[in-house]
Amino acid sequence: MTIYSTLLGKKFEQLHPKLQYRYALPLDQTFYAEGKMQQIQTGSKLLFPLYLLASKLNFLFPESGENIPFTIANRCRINQEGEAEVSWERSFFFPESVRKFNAKMTLDLEKRLVKDFLGDVPLFYSDLLFDVTKEGFLMITSGTQKVVVGKKELTIPKIFKGRVFVLEGYDEVKDVYTIHVSIYNSLIGRIMRYAGEFTESVR
Repeated sequence: MTIYSTLLGKKFEQLHPKLQYRYALPLDQTFYAEGKMQQIQTGSKLLFPLYLLASKLNFLFPESGENIPFTIANRCRINQEGEAEVSWERSFFFPESVRKFNAKMTLDLEKRLVKDFLGDVPLFYSDLLFDVTKEGFLMITSGTQKVVVGKKELTIPKIFKGRVFVLEGYDEVKDVYTIHVSIYNSLIGRIMRYAGEFTESVR
């Protein structure tokens, strides 16, 4: 069982069968996929310095666009702490640059949530809550977010949080996975939003 099936328990069986397959993620096996984002939208120009800094950590980035090719690679490993950890490597192929949005996820079974460490350097993480919709889609929303400073974890005040909403499904007519992601802040509005489709690929 992976961190996702462990977290969702019986609800995991309510996911669309293709999503069950995608999130089964046997240890040390990689799920590869490629597709297109119909739309990627970033936020206010005031956030440009944040996007540039985050892009160096393979987190957020400043580009927006339409019909942007992208790839996903997910792999479950046992990390140095002996925990099951799922790596997320997302690459977006803009005309002038390639941007990445990477993360590593671990399970907090006591709190019934996933810790999502964003970027290649674990300076920030968000608690993620997982649920299954009546259509069999996977729905993810954010909880507490923290900045990691050395061995200390500092909670980000709610007013500065990025509220995350993710909906991943499967379109049986097109035979593709679908993904919708929104990151929003109550003060500054949209931070990032993207929506697209993808299919499994072999490397």
